Amino acid sequence: MRKRRAAAAAKSAGVDGMLVTHLPDVRYLCGFTGSNGALVLVGGRAMLFTDGRYTGQAKAEAVGTKVVIATKPAVVAACEWMAAASVRRCGFDAANTTVAGLETMRKALRSGASAARARRGMFVAVGPLVARMREVKDAEEIARMRKAARVGCELFEGMLTYLEAGLTEAQVAATLEYAARLAGAEGMSFDTIVASGVRSALPHGRATGAKLPKRGFVTLDFGVILDGYCSDMTRTVHMGKAMPGERDVYHSVLEAQEAAVAAVAPGVTAGEVDEAARSVLRRVKLDKYFSHSTGHGVGLEIHEGPRLAAKQKQVLEQGMVITIEPGVYMPGRFGLRIEDMVLVTAKGGEVLTPSVKAWIEL
Repeated sequence: MRKRRAAAAAKSAGVDGMLVTHLPDVRYLCGFTGSNGALVLVGGRAMLFTDGRYTGQAKAEAVGTKVVIATKPAVVAACEWMAAASVRRCGFDAANTTVAGLETMRKALRSGASAARARRGMFVAVGPLVARMREVKDAEEIARMRKAARVGCELFEGMLTYLEAGLTEAQVAATLEYAARLAGAEGMSFDTIVASGVRSALPHGRATGAKLPKRGFVTLDFGVILDGYCSDMTRTVHMGKAMPGERDVYHSVLEAQEAAVAAVAPGVTAGEVDEAARSVLRRVKLDKYFSHSTGHGVGLEIHEGPRLAAKQKQVLEQGMVITIEPGVYMPGRFGLRIEDMVLVTAKGGEVLTPSVKAWIEL
């Protein structure tokens, strides 16, 4: 079904074949999870080119797809096959194809009619057709993402009994990641963020040797990969008794986050969700400290479409899974962020990461 939809999208884009090399797209279309593969969709046929390391794996995973074990780079073998099959216009995703990659594709058509077609523009940039398909998840994908999100929530709840002043950020990250592996995660969705004290003002403060303070914020931003799908969540807690104003800023961020979650619904634009969060912070004069977009899509990759940012016109659709993650970052003082994964349903937004968001003082 996915391969047919992708082929139909390619045909609508004016090409008679499509070369898919971005591995998350390859996995989405045919199920192959190896590190080397090129998928060709031509005239109702699907062919996966890979190397001998994946002979058994490819045949087991790529159901309904002919597997070709190539003795040369997979993309070169794929291009040569298309030339032999007289494909005249082959679509590719320019967003995930480097200049060097495109040159490799062209050089694969070495001589004769193939080279002439390459010069005339056999390879046509058709945009991220498969990535757009991936934005709306089916029931099986949603079930996998629910599990990944559930593991994330359990990890956070476990960390609440572990966090204490004097631990290093790196110790916290390592402990969390070890627990994730024990819980069945294939890996982390991204480098775990642990930012404490004045470092909490860094939106993407990777874990360092800095010690958790006796008094101050600690932001944990992390996700796990389960069955190929990512989770993503952020919680911020406070070590010790809060200083004047810190609790007020926290509750303003929480109000902004919940306002954006409440705005999620099919037919609403990404920009409208962003504005729901930003307007709350604007009202209390904290918007200038909110330095990034409100969220993004999640799936086989940690960052997918849609992008929830100011003036974004893309309309949310039922089945999308997005993050809602406003924050406030005051350099030299502190910062905090609250993030949930949210499923767009027919009735609105369903939070997939329902761990406590109320003020926590440890």
